Amino acid sequence: MPDRRGATLLEDLPEEIINKILVLLASKDAGRCRAVNTSWRSATSTPEFMLEHHRRQPSLPIVDGCGKPANQVVLGDVCAGASNQQLWPFLSGSKHRSRNEPIAVCDGFLIVSWGYEFYICNPVTRKHALLPQPQVGQGIDNTMVGFYQHHPTGEYRVLWVSRSHQTSESSLYVLTVGSDRPRRISVRMPTVLSSSAEEELWNKLIYSYCSSPVHHRGSLHWYPYGTSDITGGGGDIIVFDTEAESFRWMRSPTQPCNHSKLFDMEGTLAFWGRSVSNTSMDVWEMQDYEAEIWAFRYRIDVSTVEASRQLYLTSFKKKKTRPLDSAVRLFNDMAVLNERELLVRFNHQHVLRCDIDGKFLGIVNIGKSQYRMWLTPHRLKESIVPIPGHEMQEDEEPPFSTGHV
Repeated sequence: MPDRRGATLLEDLPEEIINKILVLLASKDAGRCRAVNTSWRSATSTPEFMLEHHRRQPSLPIVDGCGKPANQVVLGDVCAGASNQQLWPFLSGSKHRSRNEPIAVCDGFLIVSWGYEFYICNPVTRKHALLPQPQVGQGIDNTMVGFYQHHPTGEYRVLWVSRSHQTSESSLYVLTVGSDRPRRISVRMPTVLSSSAEEELWNKLIYSYCSSPVHHRGSLHWYPYGTSDITGGGGDIIVFDTEAESFRWMRSPTQPCNHSKLFDMEGTLAFWGRSVSNTSMDVWEMQDYEAEIWAFRYRIDVSTVEASRQLYLTSFKKKKTRPLDSAVRLFNDMAVLNERELLVRFNHQHVLRCDIDGKFLGIVNIGKSQYRMWLTPHRLKESIVPIPGHEMQEDEEPPFSTGHV
C-alpha cells in the first residue's frame, strides 16, 4: 500500500519485481539487504539469485598498492578520469605484506597464502576457510599452479604441484574446494617426455611468472618462457584440460617478442608481447582456437602514449619538470578495462590508463601517499556466493582483515 504521502513502498511491489531490483545492486549493497527483513534475506540467498547476480558483475583488474592504502585494490571501469575511479581496497596494508598476498583468483574467490598455509576467501562476504594441502611434512613443498571452476560439475578446484626435497620428484594433485582430501592425478601428455623433461615442465609452472593461468574453454593456459625447448617445437603454451585432466601444447603468435603474456580479453584468449626494442606493445587474439590461429589486433607505441601524456599535462595541469622515471619508456604489463581502454604499468611507480590508439587517459591513483604500484595478473568478479562446503570464519582477524573501505 502507498504510505501517507501517496508513495508506493518497495515492499508493496510484486516479488518478481523486487528480485529484479535486488539483482542489479552492487555486491555489498545486496549483502546489506539481507539485514533489512526476512523476505529480502530469503530472496538474496537462493542459489539462483546468487549465480545471476554474480553473472552480471564485471571482471575487474587488481592493482597491488604495495601496502598503502591497501595491498590489493580493485579498479573499476567508470571513466577515464583518475579522480573518478571506482576503488575497492580489499586487503588492508600490513607490515608483513608478503604473507597475505593473493596467489590465485577465480570469479569472486581468492586464495591467499599466510606463512605455510593457504586460505580461500570471499572478500564480499568477508568469509575465509583453510585449504588442505596435498602433502604436509618436512621436505615437502606444495605449490598452487591453478584455480578454476570445473564447468561440468560447477565445482571450484585447485591444481597443486607437490615436490619432495629428498627424491626431487613432483606429483600433481587436484583439490575440490569443500573437500578435505586432495586427489592425485596421473600426468598425461600428448607426446612422451623423459623424466628430466617432465621435471623441467613442473619447474616452468612453479618458478616462472605464470602463476595466474588463463581459464578458457575449460582449460588452463600458461605461457612460461622457454617451453618450446621442452616440447621439441610442438608449442610454447602449456594447456591443461580441466575435464580430461591432461596436458597438451599450443603455439603462440610467431612474432618475436621481448616480454609476453597471455590474458583474457573479454572472454577471448589473447596475447600481448613487447617488441624487442621495448618501444611498442602488440596485441593478438585467438581467431580459431582449434586451428590455433591468432589474429593481430593493435599496436601501442611508447612515443605516442608519451606525447599524448605530455599534451594532457600541459593542457590540464601546471607544467612541471618531470623526473626521468616518470616518463613512459617501455611497457611492463597490461590489463584490459573494456573494448578500448587499457591499464598499462610502465615502471615500478606508475600505472596509467590509455586507449588502444595510444591516447593517454590518466594516471591511476589509489592513495595520496602512494609511491609504488604493481599491476597484478589477477582479476576479481565479485560474488555473494558462499565458499562451498566449509565452516567459514569472519575475516576480522589476520590473515586478512578484508572488507570494503
